[in-house]
Amino acid sequence: MPCEHCLQEKKTLRSEEEKKCLINRLSRLEGQIRGIRNLVENDAYCVDILTQSAAAKAAFSAFNRELLRRHVEGCVVRDIKAGEEGTVDELMDIIGKLMK
Repeated sequence: MPCEHCLQEKKTLRSEEEKKCLINRLSRLEGQIRGIRNLVENDAYCVDILTQSAAAKAAFSAFNRELLRRHVEGCVVRDIKAGEEGTVDELMDIIGKLMK
């Protein structure tokens, strides 16, 4: 394993359209979280807060699915073609984290 100062930071170059799509999803999530906070601050009924929380969780899952799809179609395919063996392990690790 290389020493810490030798490691290169991995990055993913995204098109402006891809960035816009992902940022739009995140902006909607931010709005949902602010809405949930307002519900708590205004002593809203628990079920109303939980309903909004479930909607935010679903939106976050949709964001993760979209990002994972793009990761597999781009980064993973590229790395496998380049013979980078650790990519599948990295993919399985992140899928495990997403499934918790």
